[in-house]
Amino acid sequence: MGEFSGAHVQLLGPVKLLDGARAVSIGGPGVKGLLALLALRVGKVVPLEEIIDALWSHDPPATARTIVHGNVSHLRRVLRDMGGAAVAEILTSPPGYQLAVDPGRIDAHRARALLDRAVLEAPERSSALLGEALALWQGPALAGVPDSVRAPELEDLRLAIHGARVDADLELGRHAELIVELSPLVRADPLAERTAGQLMRALYHAGRRGDALELYRTVSRATLRTLGVEPGGDLRSLHERVLNDDLDVVATGPDDSGKAPSQLPAAVPSLAGREAELAWLDELAETGESTVAVVSGTAGVGKSALVVWWAHRAAARFPDGVLFASLHGFDPRHAPLEPADLLTQFLLGLGVPTGEVPDRLHERVALYRSLIADRRLLVLLDDARSAEQVRPLLPPSSRSMTVVTSRSKLEGLAVSNAARLRVLGTLAPADAVRVIEELAGPADFDLNHALARLCGYLPLALRIAGARLSASPQWTTQDLVDELGNERTRLAALEVDGADGADGGVRAAFDVSFRGLAPPVADLLLRLGALPVRQVGPHLAAAVAGVPVVQARRALRTLAAHNLLTETARDVFAPHDLVRLYLRELAESELDGAAHAAVLSRAVRFYQAASDTARRRMLRIVDPLDLTDLMPADALPVFHAFDEAQDWFAAEWASVLALLDAAYAAGLYTDTWRLARVAHTYRVVCPLLDEWTRMVDLGLAAAEASGEVLGQCWMLISRCAIALTFELPALCPGDAERALELAARLGDKRSVTVANIHLGSMLSLESRHDQAISRLLDAVAETERTGDLELRGQALNNCAETEKRAGRLEEAVAHELASLAIDRKLGDDSYVTVSLNNLAELSLRLGDPAAASRYAREGIALAHTRGFDLHEAILRVTLARILRLAPVTVASAREEYELAARLYERVNPRQVADVRAEADSLG
Repeated sequence: MGEFSGAHVQLLGPVKLLDGARAVSIGGPGVKGLLALLALRVGKVVPLEEIIDALWSHDPPATARTIVHGNVSHLRRVLRDMGGAAVAEILTSPPGYQLAVDPGRIDAHRARALLDRAVLEAPERSSALLGEALALWQGPALAGVPDSVRAPELEDLRLAIHGARVDADLELGRHAELIVELSPLVRADPLAERTAGQLMRALYHAGRRGDALELYRTVSRATLRTLGVEPGGDLRSLHERVLNDDLDVVATGPDDSGKAPSQLPAAVPSLAGREAELAWLDELAETGESTVAVVSGTAGVGKSALVVWWAHRAAARFPDGVLFASLHGFDPRHAPLEPADLLTQFLLGLGVPTGEVPDRLHERVALYRSLIADRRLLVLLDDARSAEQVRPLLPPSSRSMTVVTSRSKLEGLAVSNAARLRVLGTLAPADAVRVIEELAGPADFDLNHALARLCGYLPLALRIAGARLSASPQWTTQDLVDELGNERTRLAALEVDGADGADGGVRAAFDVSFRGLAPPVADLLLRLGALPVRQVGPHLAAAVAGVPVVQARRALRTLAAHNLLTETARDVFAPHDLVRLYLRELAESELDGAAHAAVLSRAVRFYQAASDTARRRMLRIVDPLDLTDLMPADALPVFHAFDEAQDWFAAEWASVLALLDAAYAAGLYTDTWRLARVAHTYRVVCPLLDEWTRMVDLGLAAAEASGEVLGQCWMLISRCAIALTFELPALCPGDAERALELAARLGDKRSVTVANIHLGSMLSLESRHDQAISRLLDAVAETERTGDLELRGQALNNCAETEKRAGRLEEAVAHELASLAIDRKLGDDSYVTVSLNNLAELSLRLGDPAAASRYAREGIALAHTRGFDLHEAILRVTLARILRLAPVTVASAREEYELAARLYERVNPRQVADVRAEADSLG
């Protein structure tokens, strides 16, 4: 890996981050373990909970989340500081983190890629590539990380590479060298039958037949003594051939004709992508790790194309032939084939005369198994519907291999037959473009990538798009992109003229899967199609279907097993984008208006109750709106801590916004403003200006449309909160006065106090400090009279902020300290970070930089742990202003400005230029 400049990662030995040949210091075992976990799953999101489990097993410290967040920040800083172009970064992708880097910069992934390339090469080149792969090991893999971080697949990879290299060297006649290499390995582990077999071959071909036979006796004694069984069938067969001195003769099996069946259908001319899946099949065929492999995936994802293409390439490994059958498991034009009919097909292919095929199923099974017991066959079973359809066709020994494709995961085969399961996903963008270009020829880079994206990177859709462009020269890529760009016409554009059933296009392929579902599961999926969301969990599914959460979770997992949904994280299920459009069309055609409205109403009520429950775990709530009892407690997610509530909001936020739009469009105005109000709390804690403003404006419009005074009052207060958070007084002129007027009309004294606090704060933003302080002090007195601790803390904080603006620093400090004490007592970390920033600014202006730095750093640590990006950005600017006072810390100040700018890029891009300008003034 030394030819790379920039960052690359070593996992095959002591875990290291390297810059070229130079090791970069990153810290202790915890940081190295984090880097290893991200690098092992490069390009994929590793959930935070999995990281914590891996680093601390089942006994994480209370500060585990904080430690991981800190280590991520440290690694990001190390990667930024490395010279040259940024080639690696750690992305925050809920529910965890993702390492974005070329997999070739990670030694383990490079080793696997070398193994994949070697399979396709002649022996000499293959041996060289595999030797290069083995040289990447610098000692035991993952050295220097916590013992709880394990990756046994790395040792499996090393053994596969070593075994393949030895096979290549056997073909090259390097027998003497292999005897020297393999003899100590077999002595150390006589149960390693593959290595023992390779050494037997080397000894035999070196003229040491007696030594080969003695080696077999040694291995046989070891397996009997240790395992109580004879060696496996492959080694026993090799022993017999050495005994008979016919090692170079390929046995044809029981078929007297000696002609091996070859039933493969034609393969596609080329296969785009799928390197990982091909390597997986190669490894299973090479190592004999499993005799059954199941490749599943959604309709049109290319399961059959993959396995048939691989089988043509791998057929030489199976000298006794290849059997193939289409089981018609999901073919609307044919009933699924019965095992008895399939066995007849296979028996005839194996040379059994028609008149000798037994009548009874169990007799056919017995004859089939007897015929193939000693053969090395490949059996391909395409489009299976169920495990029961497949089981009678499975070869009885590990010498043969069966590959099954299905739209269902067939998990029952993993239980009963130790099958290895692989779910086939969509193609990578570059590979998807290759599919289009193979049919339609090259075109504009951006247009082809846009077309591939609109096809959802689904091979069936890509082939249809490519075929349309190829068959209709008058159609340009831009024309097709425009047509597919409309979600309402996309599936129609991906139909095939003149075809029917599953061949009729994407919609028809999905329809076959849907029509095969059991009624309760199909009904749930139909209802989900009526929702404008892109993912769903058991609680939402239970709400719209009117069933218990346990039953909804079971139904979602059934849909995932049929590859109509994908479980992207624990209890998070999402359809492929084209499946989502199909379900929407299906719901529109099969659900009437009342049923549609009922589904939407149930979903909105669920999010109202869940959002209200979550916000009460995150923050003190000062409005009278309580929606937690809209749903039974056991139908709602449980939030034990702030982090859980915040993570739920982050994961569900896109769905909340989509349902707000849908509810407003459907005229559900009361539901709209109530959901906007309870969800508003999440943006108080994690502000995002444009999104927050749009949501609150929609809620206010809904409250006005419904004529509900309470809704108007609280949505106006929400809009004031946005203006105060981002210091934008022009955002809501007059809103605070209107809110106060509406609160007075309601006769709710607490609401009047809340409105007064916001009005005072808005006056402060307009530099009307004396009026603001007077109104806010009145609010403080009112809360002291009523004993309302929550409102008192808010009033004191806003009063301190106003006094700071007015230059009354001593009074501001006193009020801020009082507010901070209340915030801490109530556990409101969002308000705590605001108070700490105010105290830092006040201390700086009072000439106490040490206290200012202390407050700022405490606030940054808390904001970073909680994910309060805006608060962290504000605090980092404050810390930068403190640091720039001393020449020795100017570099640190510049770094704080840069970190703040990056945070502002996410939450309030308008502020970035001001922060960078302030940083530039450092010189």
